[in-house]
Amino acid sequence: MGVTRQCSRTGCGSPAVATLTYVYRDSTAVLGPLATYAEPHTYDLCDVHAERLTAPRGWDVVRLSGDYTPPPPSTDDLLALADAVREAGRPRRSATGGTSGTGAGPAATAAAAGGSAEDRSGAVEVHRRGHLRVLRDAP
Repeated sequence: MGVTRQCSRTGCGSPAVATLTYVYRDSTAVLGPLATYAEPHTYDLCDVHAERLTAPRGWDVVRLSGDYTPPPPSTDDLLALADAVREAGRPRRSATGGTSGTGAGPAATAAAAGGSAEDRSGAVEVHRRGHLRVLRDAP
């Protein structure tokens, strides 16, 4: 899932809504809407820091837009969210063969991982959640 760009100011975790660029040759600070891509010599600012921006003495501040709004979620963000919801709602098979929300059965999980249901030590996998496994000694 894409990450929302944050304000460049130290200690500020607010989402960025504006981009600040300095034009040193003209002694000008240009503040405009959030740039599409993060550039190395620009600064992303939240609405609070964009409104409070001041420039050094003798510099001009050019504000390209006075109303800064956060960008809408990208299609990548929405697709990732839909995939996560779809995966969470998918029924999973339990060790007894029924459906359960606790995880896939040992044989299905081991087959998906490309291995057998038994560990090298002879233990049998009885439950799995993510990368964690519950093992029981082989009978």
